Amino acid sequence: MLRITIYAMLIVILTMGAASAQNDLRDIQGGENSWRTEQEMKNDRAIDRTYESAIKGLPDAEKRKSDPWADVRPVQPAAAKNKQQ
Repeated sequence: MLRITIYAMLIVILTMGAASAQNDLRDIQGGENSWRTEQEMKNDRAIDRTYESAIKGLPDAEKRKSDPWADVRPVQPAAAKNKQQ
């Protein structure tokens, strides 16, 4: 009987530990109680703005039709293309 009680308590303690690990999510970076200073947050915003402006300057991948496997695929003869349609 003592063995069953000890095992039951062990299960309860381990379950409580796992549940409490999921509970305190506010202290992680970006949470409500963030430890970052105002200067660090301004620096993060500046980095984000710089990144967004750099991304906007890149050509859009959807506009150009590129085939990354073009060098790997064998070129089909024109007659074979007509038969498939």
